[in-house]
Order: sequence, then C-alpha cells, then structure tokens
Amino acid sequence: MSDLRLVHTDHAPAAIGPYSQAIVVDGWVFCSGQIPLDPATGELVGETIDEQTDQALHNLAEVLDEAGSSLQHVVKTTVFLADMNDFARMNKVYEEHFGEHRPARAAIQAAALPRFCNVEIECIARLST
Repeated sequence: MSDLRLVHTDHAPAAIGPYSQAIVVDGWVFCSGQIPLDPATGELVGETIDEQTDQALHNLAEVLDEAGSSLQHVVKTTVFLADMNDFARMNKVYEEHFGEHRPARAAIQAAALPRFCNVEIECIARLST
C-alpha cells in the first residue's frame, strides 16, 4: 500500500480535531467535509443555503487544489443538509460549481451540522494527471 499523504492548505478552514482536510493515497483524494467557514477568520459565511453552499464548495475546491486535484476530478460527493427543503437551492449552486461534470452524489438531512450551519460537503476525487 502506498504512503498516505496528509493535505493541509491555509486557503480552507483548518481541521479542528484529530483529522486532516484530506488524505491522498494511491491516486485518490479523500476530502473531509467542508462547511461554510471563512478560512481566515473561522467564522461562518452567509446565512442562506446559497451563500453557505458556495463557501463550502469553495473550501472543498481549495483542499482539492492543494491535494493536486479539482472539482472536475471528483467522483463522489456527500451533501449533508440541515433542512432537506433547501435541496433545490443547494443544487443550483452545486451545479454552478461543477458545470457539466456530474459526480455520483448522496444528499442527506442531518439532525445538526458543525457550527449549526446549513450544509456540509465531502468528496472523493482522483488526482489530476
């Protein structure tokens, strides 16, 4: 088995526990869930699902970039929503970030998310070649 490479970028919120922003192994990137935090201040960005989805995906893109990948190399996402009624609005912002790329996806309503935000998104991606 290949060595695990821990990923860290200051352009996304720092891990605040015993985990990494992402792990790279055997050409795959496993990203921890990203919530809508401003990486510089650690504060939540936005109040609406639209603003929070945009920030969460921006943070995820920064982690992927540091790992040597991108949103266009994502094969699977999991979207955690505080309220499934926000799905359509989240989906619109999600589509803006992914364009024509259509990774596999699951969307789940969670009882509560970190910092009581509206959305958290994690993914699995391939390294860019």
